[in-house]
Amino acid sequence: QVQLVEAGGGLVQPGESLRLSCTASGGTIIHIQGMQWYRQSSGPQRELVASDSDHAGTSYADSVKGRFTITRDSAKNTVYLQMNSLKPEDTAVYYCHAGGLVTREAMLSRDYWGQGTQVTVSS
Repeated sequence: QVQLVEAGGGLVQPGESLRLSCTASGGTIIHIQGMQWYRQSSGPQRELVASDSDHAGTSYADSVKGRFTITRDSAKNTVYLQMNSLKPEDTAVYYCHAGGLVTREAMLSRDYWGQGTQVTVSS
């Protein structure tokens, strides 16, 4: 069973930095089409923060451009989100998403979500 495990959340002051990581494991992963970071601060809607995909490269929400950087290590099935110059409005639960993930065991393309990691920016 594939799982996405996130790490790196925490409490920081405005202007500080955090680095989130998310690793997909379970089964023999052959390919992941793209990995993304979403966040949810209030209400049911999750906001797409950053994406790294085979077809579209990297992209960012306007609110984080120039401050956040997404990188993907395909050999480790891991995606990172470097968050600099954090603001109180960045406070949210951050979720990792893997799209088009194929394992040798299932040979099916599926999407998966991580459990979320809390990021709090407060003085």
